[in-house]
Amino acid sequence: MTRRLLDSLPKMLENPEFAAAWEEAREEFAIAREIIRTRVAAGMSQKELAEKIGTTQSVIARLESGAHTPSVSTLKRVAEATHAKLRIELVPVAGGPQVSL
Repeated sequence: MTRRLLDSLPKMLENPEFAAAWEEAREEFAIAREIIRTRVAAGMSQKELAEKIGTTQSVIARLESGAHTPSVSTLKRVAEATHAKLRIELVPVAGGPQVSL
């Protein structure tokens, strides 16, 4: 995210409609940030990652923008290409039913 957006975000979140949309997209943005973080940590460009997982740089750009939610299969390929381990976690929310196995 750009510094300008981060500086404006608190004011923007005062708008209930914007805040609801922001919250709804939180997971997609978190996935996008993790793809970027992992790629950069691996010292790879978008083009290099794309070549390793058999896609195009524009697909990687869309994944990193949060505009496209990747499949688990794509996330596995990204993890393998960047020498990372994919971990998916479902976390109970406060007030929800607690299930123990």
